[in-house]
Amino acid sequence: MNAIATPSLAQVLDHPGIWRRSADRQPRVRALPTGWTSLDAKLPGGGWPQGALSEILFEHQGLGELDLVMPALASLTQEHRRVIFIAPPHLPYAPALAAAGVDLRFLHEIQAGASEAAWSMEQCLRSGCCGAVVGWLPADIDYRSLRRLQLAAESGDACALIFRDASYAAQNSPAALRIKVSNSDEATYVDVLKSRGLLTTTAPLLRMRA
Repeated sequence: MNAIATPSLAQVLDHPGIWRRSADRQPRVRALPTGWTSLDAKLPGGGWPQGALSEILFEHQGLGELDLVMPALASLTQEHRRVIFIAPPHLPYAPALAAAGVDLRFLHEIQAGASEAAWSMEQCLRSGCCGAVVGWLPADIDYRSLRRLQLAAESGDACALIFRDASYAAQNSPAALRIKVSNSDEATYVDVLKSRGLLTTTAPLLRMRA
């Protein structure tokens, strides 16, 4: 009878599926550059995690939260990759999107009610034909629904980006990345609340405008 080879502890710990907090090497993260140099420099992989869910939590609308994702969306559409807006709260203003570099031929919008928005986003993510799916989902979306979106993003290898109210920042979330957009009298700030593979967070990370 042949002896069963037993891997050494070093071999087991070197498996890519195992992450050690004390390890010098951080887990490899595939990412889509955000287009914001200061933010890319702080995020593992250098941008929005690919094939994963990212949450953008904002204190109130109009802080520039959409500007935060616009460079990445422009890049995707210029590469002829589809971007889907799910249930945006306002009618997307095509001239502004085009001015930001978005190729409108590859941008689509789905209007969905509160009960269908998460389902619509999940189906788009699973389709495998989207570069990114951006959703404005009900603020009180539960953990199970967020988990389904995370799995759908992995399945379709797309960036899932959702906007939520910052009052849910303390809620548990399976998202790979959670950032918070806030402001003071002087500027708008972007803080990383959670990032898969990031050992520490520093706040504020990015001053978006003076």
